[in-house]
Amino acid sequence: MLSKPPNRDVARERREWALDQSRWKHERAVERGYRIKWGYVGIAYLVEFMVIGASLAGAWLFADYYSDGDNRAFYFMLLAPLVYAAVELCRVPLGILARTQRSWFVKGLAIIGIVFAAGVTTKSVSQLGEMMFHPRLMDAAKAKTALKDAQADRDSIDTRIAAANARVEQYATELEQIEKRSAENASQLAGLPAQRCERVYGTNSRGVRYSNLKCVTDPRTATLNAAVSKAGTDRGAVVKELEEARKARGLLDRGAADRKVADAEQTYRNAVNRSQLHSFTAMVYGVDPIEVSDAQVHAFLRIFVFVPALCAAFASTILALSAVSVRKTFMDEDDLGAAVSAEAAPYLLATVAETVRQEMATNPLRPAAAREGSVIPLDRRTAPTVPPGPPAPVPATAGASA
Repeated sequence: MLSKPPNRDVARERREWALDQSRWKHERAVERGYRIKWGYVGIAYLVEFMVIGASLAGAWLFADYYSDGDNRAFYFMLLAPLVYAAVELCRVPLGILARTQRSWFVKGLAIIGIVFAAGVTTKSVSQLGEMMFHPRLMDAAKAKTALKDAQADRDSIDTRIAAANARVEQYATELEQIEKRSAENASQLAGLPAQRCERVYGTNSRGVRYSNLKCVTDPRTATLNAAVSKAGTDRGAVVKELEEARKARGLLDRGAADRKVADAEQTYRNAVNRSQLHSFTAMVYGVDPIEVSDAQVHAFLRIFVFVPALCAAFASTILALSAVSVRKTFMDEDDLGAAVSAEAAPYLLATVAETVRQEMATNPLRPAAAREGSVIPLDRRTAPTVPPGPPAPVPATAGASA
């Protein structure tokens, strides 16, 4: 509670000051021909700053993600968004100018500027919208690619199984032929006669007699030995190829391919269910989310990105346009600028009331209540008073002069 009552003089002065200030604002608005509601303009600027802040933050993240660590490319990618932010900041002042300017040429320029700035805002906000849907769309695209690869792998499993079986059979046949050839060479080598050795006697050039043991080998032995050695080398290479072919054939399983397709389809379905864009597209077209096409998804992407971007571009501008109240005349109730002082108002109103009363009393077509003078005073605040003055002179008559 207050310790002492408020000072009525101070309160009266505050009220008079508030009334004077309101009257001054009204007179200024009358002279200008318009009045601006700055609260709405403040909201429009708040929306504008939010759009600019979100656009700059999105541009920063975009540059950081796609610059690949190159600082020069990072700063290059931020130059255009800064200019776009400066252009977006002009939309609210242009909206106010379009409402307050009396020249239609200037109004047209302001409207053109609003359209240009709205186009820049649409570009920035549409980029933010695309960035919002981008991660889920990329996950869905990767899952769809994996599903297509799994389906293609399953569709070609029969052909690859047949090719793998043919390869295994080919290497098995080659190994069998090598084994057969090696066995034939070994049997032929075993059927050759043993090495023959005999002593040879003679005299050398010095006349000294000598005696040596000379062994003679069948000439077919070297050929057969080379054939047996080559067959062994070929056999080792073919055995290795046969093992790899059998291993590759073991990996080709139709059941495993079916399971891989099922897993890829489930992964793609999960990615699609996490994508809001796929859900909306499937809801509109009445199909399963996993069955929507890329063309349908991108059609809805254009709607979900550009329509909100256009709304965001013109929302604050429309609010700024609506914040200006324009008068039809530039003066208050008098195009010539005539004004009545407060001291003369009671006399003027009293004269008008007396004239109306006399007219209604003398007119026979008026109702009785009107002829009796029951007229509502035009000014109820102060009673019409006539200031005291000298008595009117009495005109002289003929009898008085006599």
